[in-house]
Amino acid sequence: MKKSRFTESQIIAVLREVDAGMKVEDGCCQHSISNATYYN
Repeated sequence: MKKSRFTESQIIAVLREVDAGMKVEDGCCQHSISNATYYN
């Protein structure tokens, strides 16, 4: 299995921010990830 670039806590932080109402583009920009990475 391929090793993830991001830790579980980083992934959860981004998902929670977007779930709380932040736009996906803003959350991705803030955490320096692409939109495609978020949707994967």
